[in-house]
Amino acid sequence: MRILIIEDDLEAAGAMTHGLTEAGYACVHAPDGEAGLVEAGKGGFDVLIVDRMMPKKNGVEVVSTLRREGDQTPVLFLSALGEVGDRVDGLKAGADDYLVKPYAFPELIARVEALSRRRETGAVATTLKVGELEMNLINRTVHRQGKEIDLQPREFQLLEFMMRHAGQSVTRTMLLEKVWEYHFDPQTNVIDVHISRLRSKIDKGFDRAMLQTVRGAGYRLDP
Repeated sequence: MRILIIEDDLEAAGAMTHGLTEAGYACVHAPDGEAGLVEAGKGGFDVLIVDRMMPKKNGVEVVSTLRREGDQTPVLFLSALGEVGDRVDGLKAGADDYLVKPYAFPELIARVEALSRRRETGAVATTLKVGELEMNLINRTVHRQGKEIDLQPREFQLLEFMMRHAGQSVTRTMLLEKVWEYHFDPQTNVIDVHISRLRSKIDKGFDRAMLQTVRGAGYRLDP
């Protein structure tokens, strides 16, 4: 499970990262609100841990922005502001839980686990968003910067898998197993052909290429 920690106190963030990593979580740290929005926009996180008081953008602004953009990743607020009104403000901004500093680390772990379970049993997401790309899983449509991109069924499956693993290197073996359902290498260039077609559709005519080739590793959809 991947957790994004948005916290300006580097010592606190380091301790949190260390403890969560030991508990089996993969952590990414953002040192302020603006950096947090950038990281969150890359997608792929299971829980966001957000400090309330931060430079550039405070936690309430960060969470409000994410919710307006359709990001429903579970959010746990951490804050020294523990009055009822403070907690209400945080929850109204879109947070799912609120933990007051100082806190006991086992309680933090328990709350993170509860949020992850809630996400697993919650409503199924109907849209995926990675950078400028947005995919509607119900209508089977894809848009970049508002422009609709016409994809064949296999291209749609390929892009969906890449979007669900945005920012990560995806190997040919992973694509063969998860997109083509091959559990062996057919020794064909089927992946190269489809990647080339997909790249021409989602990147051609735009300023920046999102579908990257990672030499010796595979491919990556770069938010």
